[in-house]
Amino acid sequence: MQLDPTKMADWQIAEEAEKTMKTVYQLRDELGLTDEELLPHGHYIAKVDYRKILERLDNKPDGKYIDVTAITPTPLGEGKSTSTIGLLQGFGKRGKKASAAIRQPSGGPTMNIKGSAAGGGLSQCIPLTPFSLGLTGDINAVMNAHNLAMVALTARMQHERNYDDARLEKIGIRRLDIDPSRVEMGWVIDFCAQSLRNIVIGLGGKMDGYTMQSQFGIAVSSEVMAILAVARDLRDMRERMARIVVAYDKKGNPVTTADLEVDGAMTAWMLEALNPSLMQTIEGQPVFVHAGPFANIAIGQSSIITDRIGLKLSEYHITESGFGADIGFEKFWNIKCRMSGLVPNAAVIVATIRALKCHGGAPIPVPGKPMPEEYSKENVEWVEKGCQNLIHHINTVKQAGINPVICINKFSADTKDEIAVVRRIAELAGARVAVSDHWLRGGEGALELTDAVIEACNEKHNFKFLYEDDLPLRDRIERLAKNVYGADGVEYTLEASQKAASIEKDPEFSKLTTCVVKTHLSLSDNPALKGAPTGWKLYVKDILIYNGAGFIVVVAGNISLMPGTGSNPAFRRIDVDVETGKVKGLY
Repeated sequence: MQLDPTKMADWQIAEEAEKTMKTVYQLRDELGLTDEELLPHGHYIAKVDYRKILERLDNKPDGKYIDVTAITPTPLGEGKSTSTIGLLQGFGKRGKKASAAIRQPSGGPTMNIKGSAAGGGLSQCIPLTPFSLGLTGDINAVMNAHNLAMVALTARMQHERNYDDARLEKIGIRRLDIDPSRVEMGWVIDFCAQSLRNIVIGLGGKMDGYTMQSQFGIAVSSEVMAILAVARDLRDMRERMARIVVAYDKKGNPVTTADLEVDGAMTAWMLEALNPSLMQTIEGQPVFVHAGPFANIAIGQSSIITDRIGLKLSEYHITESGFGADIGFEKFWNIKCRMSGLVPNAAVIVATIRALKCHGGAPIPVPGKPMPEEYSKENVEWVEKGCQNLIHHINTVKQAGINPVICINKFSADTKDEIAVVRRIAELAGARVAVSDHWLRGGEGALELTDAVIEACNEKHNFKFLYEDDLPLRDRIERLAKNVYGADGVEYTLEASQKAASIEKDPEFSKLTTCVVKTHLSLSDNPALKGAPTGWKLYVKDILIYNGAGFIVVVAGNISLMPGTGSNPAFRRIDVDVETGKVKGLY
């Protein structure tokens, strides 16, 4: 059957492509893995034993390292995953041995508005259904490990309230004297559930827990997920798991998972999750899927482990960073590369004409509603004005010492004049530009992009971080605000200001790197401000310590660690064919 994205839904294309996809044993042989390094989960999905791969290939030189990011997206997204898969397919068409790393989709957006992030059209990761619905269980492991810490905390608080010191000592428990008003963690679930943002737990009698306010976040915002993304190996994960700050005692001292004696059991839940999952593109190139943190509420990167093995197994390894370069690439640059020691050879910024129109004055698209008709008509003026957002992201990537490649992710409504103005402006800003039609044509449509990326990989660069490790926290935030987001400065709530001052005085916490969480829909902390806003200040509402992951989380604007489900969610259209058992309606 001819696969035609203009006439078929993504799930229908995936279903047809899956009829002829490679087995994991074929992928094993093409990647050069040994039998022991492949851990099959059926015929078409596997995990890979990262430790054995890295031990065997320790002395092998790394391949070229490519990061894929984007301009500030519309609420519909701009196709980073699709472009990552398309670029990988383009390398395949050029006869290059390549791999890609993408994040595991969360059940929240899969069942809500954004979809499963498998790519789209003829540039997808397959098989689609298991990819979208839990895959090999990593997010479930994250939820169990995280919530076990909360079980340990709340049980300890109940027992310390109910028992005197003699009874506690008899059963081998040291009184931690936890301050119920300073519990830092909440619970996690892998859905967008706004009704769980603020809850009360422990209602009932004294044997029913400790009564206090609590909250849920989405699973991918968990510090355990962040640890999965940044851990280099099992030893590193085990050490990080012990450093998670769960609460503070009544003297202001941190209470960690190690204090609760739950860190070992949490690591046990995560043991198998350390091994990346192996899938494939529609055209049969290997795709590693590992970790799933969002960039607007977390680090937004696939794992360091995956990139390490991909670079050993491939001539070219592509990794995707979430949302725009202001949050996705920035965290890749200043957090992931700092922790991994890996240096990128190239960076791709994905742009669409529709997003540039949105930044240039067109009506903002609303998920679940038809695209405004203005997006199907040529408007070079809107596109040109919207390029101010593109230029801002180009300059952000150039601050890292890299000249980016602009991927114009082509849509059928895009016109020659609209594309020409983007090419002219981006080239004047010092970037390579490639038009890519991978959604419609797969790898063949991505050859211009592939060739531009190969050229960029061969170019000398001077990679450097935006800030040094010893720069004080508020100075780092100021530098990020001005140099990456385009703000005039930073404003703090009283609570955030006090936390920042306390962290700067702490010899342990002051060394942690900085992870800003903010809206992905604007360079600013206000999602309504499009283009490249000026005359504003970054509003820091709160500051959290992710001591295990190794960074300070700076909460800016009105961002929430628990997204909400919209009025027209995707789950309304997902169903199962009871005759065949196949899932339909995923996208």
